Amino acid sequence: MLLTFLRLLLIALIMIGVALFTLWGSLALWFHLPGPVVARGIIAGLFTLLGCATVIAQFWPGRVKMLVGFVTALIAVAYWWQTITPPLDGDWAADDALQVTGTIEGDRLTLDGVRNFNWQTEDTFSPNWETRSYDLSKLQTADMFMSYWAGPSIAHMIVSFGFEGGDYLAWSAEVRHFKGSEFSPLKDAFKTHTLILIAGDERDLVGLRTNIRGEDVQLYRLNASPKNARALLVDYVETSNALATEPKWYNSLTTNCTTVVMSMIRQLFVTIPMDWRIFVNGYLPEYAYDLGVLDTRLSFDQLHARAHITDVAREVGLTPDYSTDIRKAVPDPLQ
Repeated sequence: MLLTFLRLLLIALIMIGVALFTLWGSLALWFHLPGPVVARGIIAGLFTLLGCATVIAQFWPGRVKMLVGFVTALIAVAYWWQTITPPLDGDWAADDALQVTGTIEGDRLTLDGVRNFNWQTEDTFSPNWETRSYDLSKLQTADMFMSYWAGPSIAHMIVSFGFEGGDYLAWSAEVRHFKGSEFSPLKDAFKTHTLILIAGDERDLVGLRTNIRGEDVQLYRLNASPKNARALLVDYVETSNALATEPKWYNSLTTNCTTVVMSMIRQLFVTIPMDWRIFVNGYLPEYAYDLGVLDTRLSFDQLHARAHITDVAREVGLTPDYSTDIRKAVPDPLQ
């Protein structure tokens, strides 16, 4: 009886494994094989049929031979998959044209490729890439923007650094699009787009989301010392320099706007625990509140209610005072 149960359990596990690898292999072949759509469809379809036949064959006498054949095909697909490397150059979309890079000499940070676009609509804008210099000894704050574009569970995170005198430098980890390509969480799980770090003016990176797209953008002031803010900013610069020479694939689950920043933070603060809200990142502000990273003088509900800045941003417009205006009603834990 026990042997029969174990045999059926083993067969069930094999069938589940074959089904999952069949799904992965078929999508990988469909999205990445070179050639016309028909050819890609035929080859992906043949791999799917092989996987289905292997699952069904678990009830046949020849199941071992079918399983060996499937594993052989899977190894071939996996080997081919490892040869697909992220491109360094491409026909990039205008707003992804440059990967920012930087140099640090003492307290002086110099960045090449800082984005400062003027947006009229999402498709109409004046491109402007700048070289900017910052005095790191005047770095004072770090803030977190959460831009909600698909309900309360999913958001795009932007981290912005504030300097003495009211200058702000925003950083955004994004999908680097080719001209004409579109964001697809499924395709981007299969080596479709690379990761880009964009440094830019808040009127550009945040204003695009508040005033042009009309997304629900929330601003949270971080309880970060200038020393910790500087360490995180330096990590952004080092990561950007690395991406400029060794690009990485963007993945909606494993390498996205939140996981990239969290990996940086963990290098600085190793005690930060893993939490499901890192991946369902719309709830990241509540997680940050629980860690004491936000202003705990207010309840989280009170802080959340005051974090919404889209209405204020649309009222004041994309003016030179944009960064000052959107912060007027948001509590600062350092004050």
